[in-house]
Amino acid sequence: MSTRRRFMSLGAAAVGVSLLPEVSVLAQQAQDFIQGPPVADIAATQLSQRVWYILSPDGFPTPENRGMMSNVGFVVTSDGVVILDSGSSLQIGQMAIRMIRKVTNKPVVAIFNSHFHGDHWLGNDAFVREFGRELPIYALAQTQAMIKGVEGNAWRGLMERWTNQSTAGTQVVAPNKVVAHTQEVRIGDVTFRMHHYGRAHTESDLCVQVLEDKVTAVGDIAMTNRIANMDDGSYPGTLKYYQALEKSVGEQLWVPGHGEAKRDLLKTYGAFMAGIWEPCLQAVKDSLTEAQAKAMVLRDPRVAARAPTMHGFQTNIGKYISLAYLEAEKEAF
Repeated sequence: MSTRRRFMSLGAAAVGVSLLPEVSVLAQQAQDFIQGPPVADIAATQLSQRVWYILSPDGFPTPENRGMMSNVGFVVTSDGVVILDSGSSLQIGQMAIRMIRKVTNKPVVAIFNSHFHGDHWLGNDAFVREFGRELPIYALAQTQAMIKGVEGNAWRGLMERWTNQSTAGTQVVAPNKVVAHTQEVRIGDVTFRMHHYGRAHTESDLCVQVLEDKVTAVGDIAMTNRIANMDDGSYPGTLKYYQALEKSVGEQLWVPGHGEAKRDLLKTYGAFMAGIWEPCLQAVKDSLTEAQAKAMVLRDPRVAARAPTMHGFQTNIGKYISLAYLEAEKEAF
């Protein structure tokens, strides 16, 4: 039996006799010892003068990709490096640090977390281990509260389960600085402007605009070629968010949490989202069933065009049509 399995077995046995203090301490020591394997390097891609990102090739966590499912962005300022979402694990954060050092020797001086889903902040652990516990980590107030609450450990456990323990050893490190809509944070020669226009992918989606480079990191409010998780989101809220964001910032290079950066990202993904939402809303207004709404969505050319190639479409579209239909019922009545 491998060392790692022996320690995992020891930890499981200790839970069963948790009334013994000595065994509980030993179990904690065993858990602290366990750490998943490193993540393979993915070279950073330069998007603008100051902005880079490490593009994830996958949109969902698996044992094979070890949780590398979301992009890690970073901005090289005159004072140091600023992270735009830190990834899904300690190991992914460590990989990002290796890739950043191929671009610059400057230290990481700040992190922005776009929302509370774990693939966008669990990597915080790697950066505070490397650059200090006082490293500023910015997020909206609700994101901070969710990570400090049950969502933090829940997401850590989910990532371990989905990756067959590849992310083991990752600790929950919540944001320690709260930002608000329209606030600007100046770091070195770069101005970061905060944007939040209500519920979209979640209730607390922070988009971070890098003013000098005309680049905006949008987290998960839009994705290049992956069906979005809408369990915590809103379809009309997402479409309203796009309109407000575009009106505020103008033409940008949009950097999503999943997939490649695109200048037409909000337009193309907005069309897909509308192709789900609008048929569901019409179906409710016409007193049609959810099954009839689903057929309407799948026939909609904005959806049908994306269906053959969009990651996660076949396994998730039924659920997200159901969510759209339920939200349409509330909207219509």
